[in-house]
Amino acid sequence: METKNIRIGDILINAGFIKEEQLQEALAYQKVDKSKRLGAILVEYGYVTEDQLLAALSKRLNVLVLDLQDTPIDLEAAAKIPQNIAFKYTLIPIGEENNHLVVAMNDPLDFYAIEDLRLITNMNIDVVLATREVILETIRKTYTEIEAKKAAKAANKTVEGSSLSFVEDILTNEGDAPIVNLVNSVLLKGHNAGASDIHIEPFEKETIIRLRIDGLIVDYLTLANNLHQSLIARIKILSNLDIAERRVPQDGHFRIRIDGVEMNVRSSSIPTVYGEKMVMRFLSMNVPLDHAGQFGMNDSDYQKILQMLQSPHGVVYITGPTGSGKTTTLYMILEMLSQRNVNIATIEDPVERNLPKINQTQVNILAGLTFDVGLRSILRQDPDIIMVGETRDTETASIAVRSAITGHLVLSTLHTNDAVSAVVRLQDMGVEPYLVANSLTGVVAQRLVKKICPNCREAYVASEIEKELLGEPRLTTLYRGRGCHICNNTGYKGRTAIHEILAIDKTIRNLISRKEPIEDIYNYVEQTGKLIPLRKSVADLTIRGITSMEEFLKLSYYVE
Repeated sequence: METKNIRIGDILINAGFIKEEQLQEALAYQKVDKSKRLGAILVEYGYVTEDQLLAALSKRLNVLVLDLQDTPIDLEAAAKIPQNIAFKYTLIPIGEENNHLVVAMNDPLDFYAIEDLRLITNMNIDVVLATREVILETIRKTYTEIEAKKAAKAANKTVEGSSLSFVEDILTNEGDAPIVNLVNSVLLKGHNAGASDIHIEPFEKETIIRLRIDGLIVDYLTLANNLHQSLIARIKILSNLDIAERRVPQDGHFRIRIDGVEMNVRSSSIPTVYGEKMVMRFLSMNVPLDHAGQFGMNDSDYQKILQMLQSPHGVVYITGPTGSGKTTTLYMILEMLSQRNVNIATIEDPVERNLPKINQTQVNILAGLTFDVGLRSILRQDPDIIMVGETRDTETASIAVRSAITGHLVLSTLHTNDAVSAVVRLQDMGVEPYLVANSLTGVVAQRLVKKICPNCREAYVASEIEKELLGEPRLTTLYRGRGCHICNNTGYKGRTAIHEILAIDKTIRNLISRKEPIEDIYNYVEQTGKLIPLRKSVADLTIRGITSMEEFLKLSYYVE
């Protein structure tokens, strides 16, 4: 097709679709905005419809007009052109034969586009015509399928020989395969990247899949919206949720097995403006726990916790915000305690990990099995050690402390900013001070701090303000992460834990039972050195170059 001496304006005038003055007006506008093609300007002005434009071009150039919605796209052919080039020139390869690439275009007179395609592919370019909007929609859909295939392939390569299966799967037909493969690839990628959560978020023009890695959300995949509902439906079916109900939130779970390791995936959907958002959280059911070092716990902190657990009765609380690793620390403690000749029972929401020799019970609010109801029932099961997943209300808190006083070791979690605040929190929940004083053995406040990526770690000169905040006037150098492909350009890779451990002694018990101000407890532990504050721990990590000033400031803001 020789087109270099053909002008679109002449074609439309000869076809009787536009007048000379309309053409001149469009040409004048094009001089102002050179990024727009003449045909697009004429359509925008309303001088010609897109169908008329394509019909005139088709007749004059002897080029076929295609309805891409009814045309199968060869993904291998489409993949020869990068997606950004396809969007830039509004075109999509649809097939190839004998070194000829068939490309659907909106403007066959765009010589620069055709020449770029020749250079990129080293192939002859055969043009067919299609409407702009249909081409754009086809680009989104086609490259989504290409990316889904790439994602599945990449996920399978992340761990050599990686395989995924569903413990309780459903029968699928051949037509479901693309969505099934997409869900599998997303789960594999999330697991292999070390993600704790997978977010599937619908927006006006696209669906974005993001992963939470080391506490940060990173983009993973962008999908065309026409795949969104099928993707959500597949996850709902796996989770035994109602696929027809899109108006209310739903929660479910399913089990997967990756490389022989079984894990629970908790799913949660919620309706948004553009459709249902889905979050999947990985709960590793049978992964062994690293008792001494999983959270960077030093020997001193570890020994303090061991000493607390020597008592046959009392309450030990693990405190911190959501996502600070409280439950995993509890599991670590339980697995260690299970080596004794004791009966251990738990009430959890949800059960995140299967522990040997431990009786674990799942909260079921619909059936009336709440934390307090479950705790009462456990007390009739002759337990030595009880774990309550979370102390959420006055009833649960009261039963827990009374259980401790009557001879049980109770472990639970609270949401407080630091260890000492747990005392105030229990009193605010209505537990009498004398019960708190007599039952509480210790409190462990915990945070997860992001570590600077070792691949892009760089030094810089510490400012006077930074020296003052860290309490180190002689400090000269601090560290940060520039961001690289290893850390998804976040500057961080991995996390470590810091702890603030409050062991309850006689003096603290007296202060609690006498209802003394909480400041008195703070002053006592500070003067005696019985507690190393979280702020001091993260400051040490910052000075040593393990974490950044950004993390120090974030934690300092939270605990103050």
